[in-house]
Amino acid sequence: MSKSKLAVTLFILSEANFFALLIIAYLYFHAYPGEGPTAASSLDAHRTGIFSIFLFASSGTMMLASRSYRKEKSGAFLWLVVTVLLGGIFLYGQVHEYMGLYESGVTANRSLFATTFFTLTGFHGLHVAVGLLAITAITVLTGTGNFGVSAREEEAFGSVEVYWHFVDAVWVVIFTIVYLWAYL
Repeated sequence: MSKSKLAVTLFILSEANFFALLIIAYLYFHAYPGEGPTAASSLDAHRTGIFSIFLFASSGTMMLASRSYRKEKSGAFLWLVVTVLLGGIFLYGQVHEYMGLYESGVTANRSLFATTFFTLTGFHGLHVAVGLLAITAITVLTGTGNFGVSAREEEAFGSVEVYWHFVDAVWVVIFTIVYLWAYL
């Protein structure tokens, strides 16, 4: 295993532990909600589910970008652009949700639910934004036609791809726990 693959693997493992702890905190406070808003009274799982589809689709377009990149490199640029657009739509949905919650009085200091919700989903949103910046950088470099010539550049592309799939996988868990379990 190369040094860069090892570094990305260790980074993702540390981030997985970080998210696991945030999820555990959310689950604990979900079990003992206290006063104030709850997930069931505050969140719209249907609307967030629609925006989630865009994030999940972006994992597929990233996979298609990777396949194109490894084969002929010409189609990768378009798939990367689509990936950035889909991820951006998801982030727009998260910002829109936050604004709606704020307008209805649900803020991070309102209840234990709100604190853990904004912490968990906010850190995920930050990871999506970082991933989009990395994909955008790879997109620009791929668009020049000179990227991907060396093994190091191919490893960079692969690292960004793995990170993006990780971000999507984390959202599957968060969406299930925060939005779907809220109605159980």
